[in-house]
Amino acid sequence: MQDRLDKLEQDYENLMEQIRLANQQRFGRQSEKLEVIASQMVFFNEAEACCDESTSEPTIEEAIIEAEKKPRKRKQKGQREEDLKNFPQEEIPHDVTEEKLLDTFGKDNWRSMPDEIFWQLRFEPAKWIAEKHVIKVYVGTDGMHQDEFLRGDHPNTLFKGSIATPSLEAAIINAKYVNGNPLDRIARDFQTNGLNLSKQTMSNWTVAAAEKYFAPAYELMKSTSLKAYVNQCDETPVQVIHDSRPAGCKSYMWVHVTGELSLGPKIIAYEYQKTRHSDHPKEYYKGFQGILMTDGLEQYHKIARELEGLTNANCWAHARRDYADAIKAIGKGNEKLIRKSIAYQALVRIGAIYDLEGNLKELSPQERLKERQTTIKPLVEEYFAWVKERLSDTTVIPKGKTASGLRYSINQEKYLKVFLTNGEVPIDNSASERALRNFTIGRKNWMTINTIRGAQASAIIYSITETARANSLNVYYYIRYLLTELPKHIDKDGNIEQSNLEPHMPWSKSLPADCYSKRRK
Repeated sequence: MQDRLDKLEQDYENLMEQIRLANQQRFGRQSEKLEVIASQMVFFNEAEACCDESTSEPTIEEAIIEAEKKPRKRKQKGQREEDLKNFPQEEIPHDVTEEKLLDTFGKDNWRSMPDEIFWQLRFEPAKWIAEKHVIKVYVGTDGMHQDEFLRGDHPNTLFKGSIATPSLEAAIINAKYVNGNPLDRIARDFQTNGLNLSKQTMSNWTVAAAEKYFAPAYELMKSTSLKAYVNQCDETPVQVIHDSRPAGCKSYMWVHVTGELSLGPKIIAYEYQKTRHSDHPKEYYKGFQGILMTDGLEQYHKIARELEGLTNANCWAHARRDYADAIKAIGKGNEKLIRKSIAYQALVRIGAIYDLEGNLKELSPQERLKERQTTIKPLVEEYFAWVKERLSDTTVIPKGKTASGLRYSINQEKYLKVFLTNGEVPIDNSASERALRNFTIGRKNWMTINTIRGAQASAIIYSITETARANSLNVYYYIRYLLTELPKHIDKDGNIEQSNLEPHMPWSKSLPADCYSKRRK
C-alpha cells in the first residue's frame, strides 16, 4: 500500500509539473536565462553573483566622483542628417513672402539669417515599370545579302515568354523567404498596387529560378561547407501535402551550418527529406572529416560511429533545457524553493561555464582552446561529478524534469566534453537553431508545402537567402544580382562552371557594392 501511495504521489507531482510548465510555455516568457526564469533570484544571490576579489577598492576621491550625478549626455549635433545621408534627398523650402516681410519690417529693414533645418522621411510604395523591348529588324534589298534579315541582339530573359525580370523575382523571393509572407498575401499586395499576378505564376517562377539558376550555387555551397573542420546540424518538421504518403505525415527540413567559430565562409545549407532517419545526415556528411555539433539525438551518435573521421559534439543549451523547465514549473512565487532546488544549482553551474565561454569569442581557436583547458575544464569536471553525486543520493531522488536533465548530462557526457578538445567547436548548437528560425517563422504563415518539388526548391532558396544574410548582404539586391549574372554563364546543357560561380557566391569579396547596400534610391 505504501509503494502504491508513493507511486500515486510521484504521478501527481509529475502531472502538476507538466500543467505548470504548459501554462508557463503558453502564457510566460520563452527564455532559459536564469535571471528571467528564477525571477528575483539575482537579487537573493546578489552577493555571490557580484563577488570579484580581484577588483581593487576605489579611493575616496573616486567614490565621491562616482556618487556625483553625471550630466546628461548631449545629443550629438547633425546625427539625424548623418543617419539620413544615404537616402535620396529632396529640398522643400518654406519661405516668407515679400509682402509679409514688407508689412512686418518695412522696406529694406531686414536681412537673412542662417536657415533652420529639420528632417523627415517620406515613404513611397513600390512601383513597376513596363519595359517595352524594341528589337530592330533590317532586310537586305540588293547585293550579296538581298532578302537576308538582320536583327538586334535579343536580351536574356529569365523564363521564355515571361514578363519576369530579375528585380521582380527578387522582390517575390525577398517577400516570401526573408519576410515570411505567403504568396497569397504577396499577390494581394501586388493587386492593391495595380499588378495582377497570381500566386500560381509566382510559384512557377520561384521553382524554376531555384532549379535553373540557384541549384548550381547551392551545390557549391554544400561542397564548400564540408571543407570546414566544424559543421553544425539541426532539423525541424514541415508538412508536405503531396508526398505519396498518408495525410499528416511529417517531413523534415534539415539545416547544415559551418561552425559558428570557424574562420572560413559562413554557409547555411537547407535540405528537405521525408523522414528524420540517420541515413540522411549520413549521406550528407559522407567523406566529411571533422566535428559535427548537434543536439543529443541518437541519429547523430549513430553516424559518428559509422562514418570514419567524424566526431559528434553535443549542445550545452540542450543540457540546461530540462533544468530551466523544472524551475519554470515551480513558479515565480516560490523563490526560496527555487534556490534550494537541484535544477537551480545545476543552472548556476552551467551558467558559470557559459560566462567564461562568453569572454572567449574574440580569441583565435588556439587561444580559445588554451583558455578552455585552463578555466572552463575544471568547472565542467566539477559539474559532472556533482551530477553523479545527485543521482547516487537516494535520500532525495530527483523527479520529473530535474531527473531528465541529470540523466541527459550523464548520457551525453562524452559528447558534451568535445568542445574542450578544439577551439573551433562552439559550446552549443544555437547557430543551427537561429538558422532555422526564419524558416519556422515563415512556416507559421504558410503552414504547409504543396509538393516535394516545392520543398526542394524552398530548401535551395532558403540556403541562398540565409547564407546571404549570414554574410551581411542585402538579400533583395543580391538575388537581383544573381538572377542578372547567372543566366550569362549557363551552357547549352544548363550547367554553370564552378569557376564562373565562385565570384558570385555570398562570401565572395568581388560582389558589387549594391549587394551590401542597406538603403537605395
